[in-house]
Amino acid sequence: MGFKQTLSKGLKGVGRIQVSHGSILTYTALLLILFIAFTIRVMPMRWEIPTGTLGLNEFDPYYQYTITNHMVQYGILSPYWPTHWIDTQQFYPGGIDMGQSLPSLPMTTAVLYDVVSALGVNIDLISFCSLMAPILGTLAVLVLYFLGKDMGGKTVGLLAALVMAVSASVIQRSSLGFFDTETVGVLSLLLFVFMFLRAIDQNKSFRSMVLYSLGAAGALAYFAGGWGAAYYLVGLAALFVFALILMKRYSHRLLFSYSITFGLGLFISIMVPFLSPHYLTTGVVLPVAGVFALLCIAEVLRAQLSARAKTLISVAFLAVLVGGVFAVVGLGDISNIAAKFGSVLDPFTRQALPILESVAEHRITAWGSMYFELVIGVLFFLVGLYFAVKNPTNRNVFLVVFGLTALYFAGSMVRLLVLLTPAFAILAAIGVMGLLKPFYTLLRESGAQATMKSKRSLKRIGREYSVIAIVIVFLLLMSTYAFMPQNGGQPRVYASVYTPTTISAASLPITPNNPVPQWRDMLSFTRNNLQATSVVASWWDYGDWLGMYGNVTTLCDNTTTNTTQIENVAYAMMANETQAVKMLSNYGTGYVLVFPVLQLQIGSDGSLSGVKFSGYGDDGKWYWMARISGEATARLMTDQTFGQTWMNSNYQWLNETSFGNTTTSSTGGQTFTYNDFGLNSTVYKLMSYAEQQWAGLNGVSSSDQTADLPSYFTQVYISGVNTSPTTAYYNYGGLIPLVALYKINYDAYNTAMGTNLGP
Repeated sequence: MGFKQTLSKGLKGVGRIQVSHGSILTYTALLLILFIAFTIRVMPMRWEIPTGTLGLNEFDPYYQYTITNHMVQYGILSPYWPTHWIDTQQFYPGGIDMGQSLPSLPMTTAVLYDVVSALGVNIDLISFCSLMAPILGTLAVLVLYFLGKDMGGKTVGLLAALVMAVSASVIQRSSLGFFDTETVGVLSLLLFVFMFLRAIDQNKSFRSMVLYSLGAAGALAYFAGGWGAAYYLVGLAALFVFALILMKRYSHRLLFSYSITFGLGLFISIMVPFLSPHYLTTGVVLPVAGVFALLCIAEVLRAQLSARAKTLISVAFLAVLVGGVFAVVGLGDISNIAAKFGSVLDPFTRQALPILESVAEHRITAWGSMYFELVIGVLFFLVGLYFAVKNPTNRNVFLVVFGLTALYFAGSMVRLLVLLTPAFAILAAIGVMGLLKPFYTLLRESGAQATMKSKRSLKRIGREYSVIAIVIVFLLLMSTYAFMPQNGGQPRVYASVYTPTTISAASLPITPNNPVPQWRDMLSFTRNNLQATSVVASWWDYGDWLGMYGNVTTLCDNTTTNTTQIENVAYAMMANETQAVKMLSNYGTGYVLVFPVLQLQIGSDGSLSGVKFSGYGDDGKWYWMARISGEATARLMTDQTFGQTWMNSNYQWLNETSFGNTTTSSTGGQTFTYNDFGLNSTVYKLMSYAEQQWAGLNGVSSSDQTADLPSYFTQVYISGVNTSPTTAYYNYGGLIPLVALYKINYDAYNTAMGTNLGP
């Protein structure tokens, strides 16, 4: 047959391809959902365009960017091989071992950035990193569609994808600039679940089982190398397989797929330096071996062996398993998970760890907050659980285990609502479709009416009842996800994402018309006027901004790799100037930065009567400094820190109560009154000085207590001090952010103390 005939035959074949209307509608709806998911997540771009580049959101993403930038410049293995990269510009002077970082997100981004650069796309790295979150978040929605389709059909898949596309908790962690671990974590979790459930599907071929098991192993390794919450996925999968064993659903396929998935997945995972082989001996991962032993016993019990042989082999397996556990425990080889992950299992331990409790996303989730997050979908979620339990297929068993465990952990920590959302979306979709199925069936009947038996007679049910039920459910869902108002009357989904990145809002809880420039101005000042080796002390929230944007050296940031150093910085902030300078000199510190936020005081006649601290900056975070440094009281009262004692019986504190007291007015308002101890704290003096500078320039008074002028700190630059009351009132909701940089005056200190300290 010649080429012409072959081509003609091929074209005729193409002409015979038929696509059903249902498929066209399904894929059109899916594309629309993906478009919505991506568009919603890039809405913060509206505040980034005026700055000339896309910024990152919050604080942690800057750590991920630092690693990615190093990979792009020196190779994707450069932080890990041939030697670990120690970044001494962070947590100076010891620095951070970047070789202990999780590689999945920065490696993925570095590789993709090299690809798009090779294709001629001209985009700066930080903007590319900023876009990675919406891209990966949209891919996660796509994977959830296929997972939901496997669970309950195309309609369930579409509805679940839509719920996740507009879920506030997921949007916040996959919107523009949120370049952090959750972006790869949620995607890899869904990929693992999708592939593992297909691997154990009895209707799949052996070849498919192997391929899906390999894919699940890769997803597991990718998750473990990207987010510490992989502990949850490992435990979830082991618990699910254990449930199948208890339900007597063991099969050869389950043993093979489990062995391939966890054997290969964990082997790859321990290649990550941060995880190492110790990952296998953590109390969370060890149950994987126990479930594997149970699978082996189940295989033996199904074999064609005598009862005596089965008993002997089973006892031998159990003896080895129990002996191994006792050996590991006896030798003390069980590795502990980080306190942050342990506190998820027991959230009440967090109360004794102020360094964790100080982070808002680590708090226990209030039931009101959870309902506000899930809204009317909670009812459909519960209905979905009912239908899943009623029809306990393997997939539904997994869904029940997934939903209940994720619900517990989401209640334990606000941040983990993002783990609950995929399970919630699928179960809610199953609940909706389960409720509507009878009404949908009724509508499809050929007759105009259906018959229902009654105790006394036959009653006729009109189709209008089905239409009413479907319309009610539709209105409930629409009112929840599209029209439910939040602050300012905006739709809930719209309001949850249409906010600027943290740095473009200057870390204020507002949605301004234009970017708030105070923090960017300060970082531009440090970048242009200080050296990269200049050591700047600030509270840990701002360490990543100062290091990456401001190009200076910092003492602490959100990586919290050295809690002792964070405690020492907290001590310096809360101590008097004499002790603060002495402590900071041990780190070679030349500068201190504080971030107070003022609030305009408007009288009943509309006139400006003064200003006071609002509590949105260090003026609200200082009590965490007091608690965190107070937690270190026992250590600071010994000679273990730089060879001297920092606290004694007359000079110590445990929390903020040592610095003043809180009074409650008859209207319920609270006021903190500082005592002499509080007024002499370094952080209050530096904040008060910045406040007085703004008040003096604008001819208004301060309703806050006024501290003495700093003796050993000299003003270098106060960003925002020229913000007019009019600008603050109309543009910033009456707030005035002040970013104040001071230089430590070692000459004045040494003259007064007769010492020879210096940076």
